[in-house]
Formats: sequence, C-alpha cells, structure tokens
Amino acid sequence: MDIRELDDSDDLGALSDLSSRAFGPRPPAVRPDWYAEVRSVIGERRYLGAFDGSRLVAAARYHVMRQCWQGRWQAMAGVASVMVAPEDRGRGTGRALMSAVLELIASRGYRISVLYPATSAVYRSQGWEIAGNRDLLRFPARSLRSLTAPDELLQAPAGTASAAGLRRCGPGDEAAVLAALTAAHQDLRDSGPVTRDEETVRRWLGTEDWYCYLAPDGFLEYRWQHGNDEIWVDRLVAASAATTRAMWAVVASHSSIADTVQACVGPADPVSWLTREPDARPAGRDEWMLRVVDAAGAVAERGFPPAVEATAALDLADPARPGNQGRWTLQVGGGKGTLSAGAAGELLTLGPRGFAALYAGTPVATLRRAGLASGGTTAADVALDAAFAAHPYLLDYF
Repeated sequence: MDIRELDDSDDLGALSDLSSRAFGPRPPAVRPDWYAEVRSVIGERRYLGAFDGSRLVAAARYHVMRQCWQGRWQAMAGVASVMVAPEDRGRGTGRALMSAVLELIASRGYRISVLYPATSAVYRSQGWEIAGNRDLLRFPARSLRSLTAPDELLQAPAGTASAAGLRRCGPGDEAAVLAALTAAHQDLRDSGPVTRDEETVRRWLGTEDWYCYLAPDGFLEYRWQHGNDEIWVDRLVAASAATTRAMWAVVASHSSIADTVQACVGPADPVSWLTREPDARPAGRDEWMLRVVDAAGAVAERGFPPAVEATAALDLADPARPGNQGRWTLQVGGGKGTLSAGAAGELLTLGPRGFAALYAGTPVATLRRAGLASGGTTAADVALDAAFAAHPYLLDYF
C-alpha cells in the first residue's frame, strides 16, 4: 500500500466515490462546493490518499485551526474525512493511514491535533484520546421571551443595559468575526473552542439562510430548521452580560413562530441561568479526541490557571513520537507551563493517550482507574489536577 499526498493529477471522482461509500452520498446541490473545497485542500497539501496499486482505498485530510486552552491560542490540526473503502476495512489500512497523518501534521509543526471519532480503536492506536464534548441543548422558544433579570441585590455594572454595536454581518466581516471570537474565548478563559481561517469564515458568512450578528465582544450564527418549527443556534459566543442578553433576545424574537430552540453551547453558557424555568434539556452529545503531537511545545503554548503553582515529575512513553518520550519535569506558574527534560523522584507514567487526556483536564484518578496512568504521588495528583483543570468543549463539528 502506498500512502501519499493527493495532487492535481488524482481522480476526484474516485475520492467522491470513496466518500459516498464511507459516509453516504451528498445531495447534488452541494457537490460543486465539495469539489471546490477538495481542490483547495489538495492544493494546500492537506489531503492524504492510500493506494493499492492505482486504486484509492482510503483517504484523510486536516483543517488548519487554532484552539483555545485556558484563554491561550495555538495552532491545531483538525483531522477529518477519514475514510476506508468497505472492502478494505479490517486490514490495518486505517491504522497505517492515521500513522501517516500523524507524521504529516508533525512535519508541519503542529503541537496538538483534534478529531471526531466514528470509531475509537484506530485513533487510540495512534495516541488520540477522548478530551471533550460538543453538546446540544433543546428548549421551548417561549423560554426566551422574558429572560430573568439580574439579581436585584447587586448593582448592575454600567453599560449592561444593552449591547453596543450589535449588527448584522456577512462576507467582508470575516476578520472582525475572528477578532471578536478570539477575544471573547480568551476573556472567558475557555478551553477547546477553535477558529478557522478567514476564507472559511467568509464562506460561512455568505451561506444562504444562515443569519449572523456581530458585536465587539461576540458573534451569533443561527438558522431555521424543519421549516419554521425550530431555530438552530450553531454558535453564540459573548464575553459580556449585555451582549449575551442581546444575542439571546435576537433568538427569542422568533418565539412567536418557532416552537423550539436547539443550541450548541459550552458547559458554562448562561442560557440555563437566564431562562425563567428549567426548560433546557440535553439534545445530543459528540465526543472528540485529542493527540499531543509535541509534548514540550504543547505545554509551552497551553494556558493554565493564573493562580496555580505546580511541579510534577512525568515519565512519558510515546513510540510514535520519540521526541515526547522520557522523563520530564512539568512546572506551572503565572498562567504558563514548561516541560523540561529530566526528572527524579516518584514519576507519574503516561502513554500518549493518558497525556492527551491529562492535557485536556481529565483528573489523574480517572486516568489511573482507566489504566492510562500509573505511579506518582497524591501530592502530584492534586497539583496536576489543579494545573490542567478545564471543561473542554467544541462548537464546531468537522
């Protein structure tokens, strides 16, 4: 089997057929956009194909993204469209392909990678592990008609009565949208959310029937679903109370027509605190997986809780990324972290899956019970849990 980057000489019809067999056929109306995007990805050398002779048997790509961890941003490779022909499954093709993907994104300088698994075994074999969720809430639209008022025992800060500068936005606003999202997630010290490149955001803003609103500290994107029965909020990110209320008020303005609202929100979104009744209910959850490609680089670029000071000795095993292997001293302070070669004392031993889960905030006790960590001390466990504390989430599905 030959695994290589796809190029302009490759048959896109074969790639389209592979995609249809793996994920189901796409509607004819979206096929021109699919071909245009694929050509762009191939032109940027972000698509790998696996060939048996001249026959395409598997393929995968990655998205160029930035991901926020405790308010700090770093480059991230979002792996997607991993597909193997039905007749070639169970032969190690997927594992070989993902090994090549890992080598590709490492060669491009990425320190971390994320993907959504349709099945977990092949990704775990290459060091990806469950890191966070993408959650959906559903509630009656009427719940938003009258949001709860701020606590009358508190003096409302100046400027919270309304969101200044909330406006419609579209193509041409992509830089402003990215700036608002970047600043909002940073101010909220979020972990997990991603941003894309300007061209991708420009396409979103120009998508028919997607309604987008921009404020200096937030962005709202929603659409109608099932005719006019439901409003689907794809993204509502706001750093201030005023913008949060103003954006949910835009969604609420449709409550005389729509019966329900379905929203993709983070675990700390205040919508459940803003509705008068406990109407919000889980409507779906997708788990996503993380891979630490460069351990020292990923720690250096991650944000950490500013008040936490911690030191721990780690022993990392990672045959696929030899540069990650060995004994390390982790030091965290002032919101930043370092991973320095060499450590002594009682070591916490982790493989790539355990380190990925730790990086995403999974408690050490959980990792130990799952068989993903061993050794260490109670004091080190407490320090690591405090340092990596996070509730990772994504709003994007890819």
